[in-house]
Amino acid sequence: MIEHRPFAALGGAQTDWLTAKLHFAFGAMGNPQHRPIGPLRVWNDDEFAPRSGFPMHPHRNMEIVTYIRDGAVTHGDNLGNRGRVGAGDVQVMSTGTGIQHSEMNAEDVPLRLFQIWIEPRTAGGAPRWASRRFPSSERGDGFVVLASGDPTDAGALSINADARVLGATLKAGETLTHDIAPGRRGYLVTTGAADLNGLNLDARDGAAIHEAERLDVVARSDTEVLLVEVM
Repeated sequence: MIEHRPFAALGGAQTDWLTAKLHFAFGAMGNPQHRPIGPLRVWNDDEFAPRSGFPMHPHRNMEIVTYIRDGAVTHGDNLGNRGRVGAGDVQVMSTGTGIQHSEMNAEDVPLRLFQIWIEPRTAGGAPRWASRRFPSSERGDGFVVLASGDPTDAGALSINADARVLGATLKAGETLTHDIAPGRRGYLVTTGAADLNGLNLDARDGAAIHEAERLDVVARSDTEVLLVEVM
């Protein structure tokens, strides 16, 4: 079964600098019908105004994966990590026993990103941060594993979770096929228009994948496709 979550049906939050749309209900926010999928707890579609962001704040016992769509995010934390992560790139933060970090748009243009929270395989552990470039030119032949809890996924950023985060870049008319391992579920978001197993997805729609052996994606426009698989 594939459950369509149109962008227009997502809950959200608005401040003077942040526009957030929530693919999953979290606390009192979001559409209460949009429940988490296993350990996948949060998928936010966020836009930061120029020269704005979250000052230093804490997290613990969560794997946080951030996919930059436009602009760049500047990260800083109490471990001494500093980094600027640009469009198409990914950062991960294993918050473990606790970390404080800031997440800022230090640019003169809007920052648009997906932020994904996944419950860890085991609680605790030393917190850490990492980022990596994933050029769109290297994502033309199907999904590339961006972050994974499987150590055999060479080249992926490591997370402490029974999950994989995959990304693909398609031109209009291109297709990709992806097999889902038995027992796995997932969530897919496309930045442009695409068909998923015959289901029409418009830009920034989501699809909760509860039972499917194979995903067939057909791009109706140029699009990025992001998929999270969980046990």
